[in-house]
Amino acid sequence: MSLMMIAALLAGAPATADTVVGRWRTETHNAIVEIARCGPSICGKILTSDALRANPSMKDANNSNTALRSRPIQGMQMLSGFKSDKDGVWSSGQVYNAEDGKTYSGKITPVGANQLKLRGCVFFPLCKTQTWTRVR
Repeated sequence: MSLMMIAALLAGAPATADTVVGRWRTETHNAIVEIARCGPSICGKILTSDALRANPSMKDANNSNTALRSRPIQGMQMLSGFKSDKDGVWSSGQVYNAEDGKTYSGKITPVGANQLKLRGCVFFPLCKTQTWTRVR
């Protein structure tokens, strides 16, 4: 097989859940988020961050739901419900931000094997995108 044919096959190969499954360093707060399969979708939980290293017992104090304010941040699910599109983008998910206690609509786009773009939106076009890097 020629190199051009192999490149064409690889370029057209859809991303799978395995493309985003793993541990990722966030762009802010030096956090590590572990993304895993959750049934037909993917989800992610917070493993650590600069703030958690300083205070491992940190609680979800800013949550808009007062009943959830005593739950620990460490191990908390912050990504949920992401479904794969035909082009390998994960959309229709939710991103929880413990800093403001709010949940945003989200989209995850793999960028090669070692980076992904996570976009959270209040509503489109009011969005913020971060680049996360795979942790080995």
